[in-house]
Amino acid sequence: MRLLYIFIALIVAVNIGWAQNEVVPQTYCNPLDIDYTYMVYNSSRNISYRSGADPAVVEFRGEYYMFVTRSFGYWHSRDLIHWDFIKPLQWYFEGCNAPAAFNYKDSVIYFAGDPAGYGSIIYTDDPKSGKWTPVASITSNIQDSELFIDDDGKTYLYWGSSNVYPIRVKMLNKDDRMLETGIVKDLINLDEEKHGWERFGENNFHPRIKEGYMEGASMIKHNGKYYLQYAAPGTQFNVYGDGVYIGETPLGPFEYMKSNPMSFKPGGFTNGAGHGMTMRQTNGQYWHFATMALASNSQWERRICMFPVYFDKEGLMYSNTDYGDYPRFGPDHPSKAGQHCGWMLLSYKGKTTVSSSKLQIKKSTTNDDEIEITELPATTDDYGNILTEVLTDENPKSFWVAEANDDQQWVQIEMKKTGKIYAIQLNFHDYETGIYTRVEGLRHRFTIDVSEDGENWTTVVDRSNSFKDSPNAYIPLNKPITAKYVRYHNVQVPGKNLALSEIRVFGVGFGKKPNKVKEFTVVRQEDRRDAALTWKPVKGAQGYNIRWGIAPDKLYLSWLVYDDNELFMRCLDRDTPYYFSIEAFNENGISERTKVIKVD
Repeated sequence: MRLLYIFIALIVAVNIGWAQNEVVPQTYCNPLDIDYTYMVYNSSRNISYRSGADPAVVEFRGEYYMFVTRSFGYWHSRDLIHWDFIKPLQWYFEGCNAPAAFNYKDSVIYFAGDPAGYGSIIYTDDPKSGKWTPVASITSNIQDSELFIDDDGKTYLYWGSSNVYPIRVKMLNKDDRMLETGIVKDLINLDEEKHGWERFGENNFHPRIKEGYMEGASMIKHNGKYYLQYAAPGTQFNVYGDGVYIGETPLGPFEYMKSNPMSFKPGGFTNGAGHGMTMRQTNGQYWHFATMALASNSQWERRICMFPVYFDKEGLMYSNTDYGDYPRFGPDHPSKAGQHCGWMLLSYKGKTTVSSSKLQIKKSTTNDDEIEITELPATTDDYGNILTEVLTDENPKSFWVAEANDDQQWVQIEMKKTGKIYAIQLNFHDYETGIYTRVEGLRHRFTIDVSEDGENWTTVVDRSNSFKDSPNAYIPLNKPITAKYVRYHNVQVPGKNLALSEIRVFGVGFGKKPNKVKEFTVVRQEDRRDAALTWKPVKGAQGYNIRWGIAPDKLYLSWLVYDDNELFMRCLDRDTPYYFSIEAFNENGISERTKVIKVD
C-alpha cells in the first residue's frame, strides 16, 4: 500500500511539474486586437465609435502591411499577430475607403482607395517610412476597388459596390501613369434566386429589400487559375460573407464556385466575414482578412478578422471559420495555423458584479434590419452587489457603462465552474467618447486578478502603466492558472466612462465534454434556399456547432449556436445538395460529431 501511495505521489508531482513547464502556443483571437480608428461618418449626430473594415493586407519583403477603411494610416507586422500603426506623411485627405494594395515583385506597393471614388493611385518602395508618391494621373471608379498585377505585368482594376450593378474590371498601363487602356468589362453580379446567402438582411431575410449588395472585389491567382472574390449581402449583417468565381484569365469568363460562400461566420460572438481579401504568408499559408459586424453604436461599426485559407484537390477555395471567435493557433504553428486551439469559453453566463452602473443596454439586430434596444434596470444580489448580465452573454452589441472612468471601477466574474485559464479577451465599448478621428495617445490601463475562492487573489495581468491602445484586448497568459473568479480593475480607458461589451475567459474546464448530439434532422423547405434544423438538447452543453458542405469531406461551412436546439438557415444555394453534421460543446471541450447526413 505504501508503494501505491508513493506511485500516486510521483504521478501528481510529474503532472504538477508538467503544468508548470507547459509551453503555451502563440495564439490570436478574432476580432483582431489592433488600435482601431474612430470614425467621422456620424460625427454630425454626435455618434462616436471605432471601426475597422474592408482590409487589404500585403506581404512585402518578408513583412506585412494592413490597410483599413478610413484609418488615416496603416499597420505593420512581422508575424501577423502584433500590429503597429504607421502614420503616413502623405495620404488621402478623408482617409482611404475600401482600400486596395498590391506588392509588385517585392519592389513596390501600389495602393488605391480614395473615398471620393477617384484620385491618384499611389506607390512606395519604403512603406515603413510613410512616404508615398502619386502617379501623375487621375483614375476614376476606385471605390471598393482591387488592384491586381499579373505575372506578365498586365494591370487590372476591379470595382463595384451596388445592389444593382455588377463587379467590373478595366485594364491600366502600369508603365504609363496607370492610364486606362480602354478595356472595360462587366464580370459578375448577384443571383439571389439561386444563392440564398446573397439575400439581403440579418439571417438573409428582409421583409422589403430583396437585393443584396455586391461589393469588395478581390483577386488572387493560384495554380494558374484566377479567384475573383466578392462580398454580399451587407456589411451590417451576421451573414456578411465572401464568395468566389473562378476563371482561366483575369478578364474571365468566371464560373460560380459550387462550395460558396468561401468565407462565412454567421453565428457566435462576433459575426460576419465579408469584404475581405486573401494573401499568402511567406511560408506559403494563405490567410483571408475580412470584416466583422459589431453594429452597436452604428451599422458601420465593424472589426477585422483573420482566417486560414486552403485550396482542395478540386481547386475549390475555402476558409476555416470553426469557432471563429475563440483563440486560434498563430501563424507560426507548423500544422494548424489559424485553427481553433482547443481553449473553450469558461466565462459564459458567469455571475457578474460591478462597482457601479450608469447604464446597462441589451441590443440585437432583428431580421428586418432594425435594432432592438432594451435598457436593463440595475439589480443587486443578497449582499448588495450590483449585478449585470450583459458582460458574459456572448453579445457584442450589448454593453455596461460605469459611473466613472477611474481606478474605483471594477468587474468581477464568478464562473460557473473552476477552470484552467489560458487567455482573456476584453471588449471595450465606445460610450459617448466624443472622439471622431484618429487620436494618438489613447491608452487602456487596467489589471486582472484571478482567484479560486473569491478571497485570495493573484494578479495575472498588469497593464496599469501600459501605453497600449486595445479596444479588443486579447491577453494570453504566460502560463495557465486555475481559477473560478476573474476580476478586472480599471485604471483608465478612453472616454468619460468605463464601458465594456464583453469579458471572455478562455481555457479548459475540469469536467466532462458533452455527449454526442442525437436526433439531428435537416428539412429542406419549399424554397430550397432554406432549411430547418433541429436536434435533441444535450445535457451540460453550452451550444452546438453545425457543419455543412457539398460533400461528406467538404464540410467547409459552420454555424455556432448557443443554448438553442434549432436553427432556420436561409443561406443555401437553391440547386445544390448538401451534407450536414453537428457537435455539442461546453467549457470542457467538444463532443464527437454526428454521422454526416445528406439533404437533397
